[in-house]
Amino acid sequence: MAHSELLTAADVRLMQGLAQRVTALRPELVNSDATFGELAWNWGRGHASERAGWPRRLWLAGGDPVAWGWAQLPRQVRRSDGSVKDITSAYLAYQVHPGHAELVDEVIDWYDGTAGDVDRTVMPSAADEFALRRWAAHGYGTDPASLGDTGSWTQLTVRDLTDVEAPVLPDGFRFRTADEAGSEAAVQAHVDAWAPSTYTAEAYEGVRGTPAYRGDLHILVEAPDGTMASSTIMWLDPANRTAEFEPVGTHPGYRRRGLGRAMLLHGMRLARAAGATRTTVACLGAPGHPQARGLYHGVGFRELSRDAPLIRTRSVR
Repeated sequence: MAHSELLTAADVRLMQGLAQRVTALRPELVNSDATFGELAWNWGRGHASERAGWPRRLWLAGGDPVAWGWAQLPRQVRRSDGSVKDITSAYLAYQVHPGHAELVDEVIDWYDGTAGDVDRTVMPSAADEFALRRWAAHGYGTDPASLGDTGSWTQLTVRDLTDVEAPVLPDGFRFRTADEAGSEAAVQAHVDAWAPSTYTAEAYEGVRGTPAYRGDLHILVEAPDGTMASSTIMWLDPANRTAEFEPVGTHPGYRRRGLGRAMLLHGMRLARAAGATRTTVACLGAPGHPQARGLYHGVGFRELSRDAPLIRTRSVR
């Protein structure tokens, strides 16, 4: 059974349930944009402004989703510096349960029919050999732009929590939570780290409204002058006892001081106290993006899976 309409918060909860089931069964087959935390983050921060361009389809069995597709169609987005970015291609986030792998063909057909004649991109897991063959059969090939030295593909990394060293901050810095620091500080910390950003106070309210969000697992590092120099949100999946960092960022003026390392270690200790036994975080995998990858590997994260970026270009007229 399948339903197609605009993505809703109730849909996201169902999609997170599929993420939990696939994580328990074959974690390397969870697509990087279909994880428990990534779904919450992307829905929360964007639904108020972008939902009109977010059609979705769910495939259900016994009331539970066994596959879903979430298309992000061409649109304009306004950023914190006042600029407007035109996104002219379509992108698909999706997930198929390994026990229903054949549904990937229906997902592809739905995506092609929904997106229309524009460039269409997707990033399945490189470990999903069956899906990669089916995407190829539908005319999708490797996206050379994404695979270049500064490409946008990601790797999902994982670390267990059996041995986490104590975090050390520079003198005068301290850890805060979003509950303590407040909404304005939490929003500014993200905008400073990711400028120019589409993040707003409205987007943060959306993030806070997701069922998986916990203000006590939203960590900030406060500088001596009161600036929120680093921030991250952890998304706790109690079914798999996993905590996912998404996003992680540091103000450009405070980088290379060990703040990110200390924040991750502090977060891992908080996650362990909340019941998690392992943590995950995604990072850009291309050679031209070594900073975040080096940070995560430096605190013990190791690659679990990676994207296989694909594209089907619009028809030549």
